[in-house]
Amino acid sequence: MTTFDQYAHLSSPIHRWQPRLKLIGLGALIFAFAAVTDLRLILPMLGVTGLLYLLSNLPGRFLLNRLKYPGYFLLGIVLLLPFLSGQTILWQWGWLTVRQEGVLAMVLIVSRFLCIMILTIVLLGTTSFLTTIKAMRSIGLPAILTDMTLLTYRYLYDIAEMFATMQQSMRLRGFRSQSRSKWFGRQDLQQFATLTGTLLIRSYEQSERVYKAMKLRGYGAPRSVDSVHPGTTKGTIWDQVGLATTLSIALSFVAMNLFLGMRIQ
Repeated sequence: MTTFDQYAHLSSPIHRWQPRLKLIGLGALIFAFAAVTDLRLILPMLGVTGLLYLLSNLPGRFLLNRLKYPGYFLLGIVLLLPFLSGQTILWQWGWLTVRQEGVLAMVLIVSRFLCIMILTIVLLGTTSFLTTIKAMRSIGLPAILTDMTLLTYRYLYDIAEMFATMQQSMRLRGFRSQSRSKWFGRQDLQQFATLTGTLLIRSYEQSERVYKAMKLRGYGAPRSVDSVHPGTTKGTIWDQVGLATTLSIALSFVAMNLFLGMRIQ
């Protein structure tokens, strides 16, 4: 099973960027892009995001694989907007109506989603996950949140393997889907609900075992400053230039969004 940081060993300007400064810089861009509401900023936003992904040297296939399932979920929601949102009719055929406001809202939501997801993939894909967690701690994120993030990442793969094992077990016991899709035929819903419930129960039991094991090994005891804030160096001059550049771009998007919004009003 592939992981987010399988290409963390590559060499690129983004890979060499000091992790703490990279987290701050890309995080600022993510928040700035999330605040964009003006359609005129979409192309610059996509351009900045595409440039950063090119600088990361991450494969295109890696990006497509990571965007696939979140993209399906998003499209299932936003595809309804052109038909349900707005008053200005662009096209109509019988009861089916496409509205301008809904189309513009869909374009904006999809663009922001792509930019935020791609920047997140760049952040997680160019640094080992443990190093990213340490960088989060170094900028003051509470220990409980970083520990939860690390454990969630670690055991998601265990749950996925458990799910695959249970699927294989059901097939060996004669279960066959009654539809062309893998699970969602009408006659398959009961089996799917049973599988999901069993998986949740097993996951809960495993979480209790992990917590008890961690407590026995001293989890929660006070830690030294070195162990809590590892690697808090300021980085090279190029690391600081990269941080200054990304922060400037983020502030520019926020300022332009506010300026364009005021002009419209």
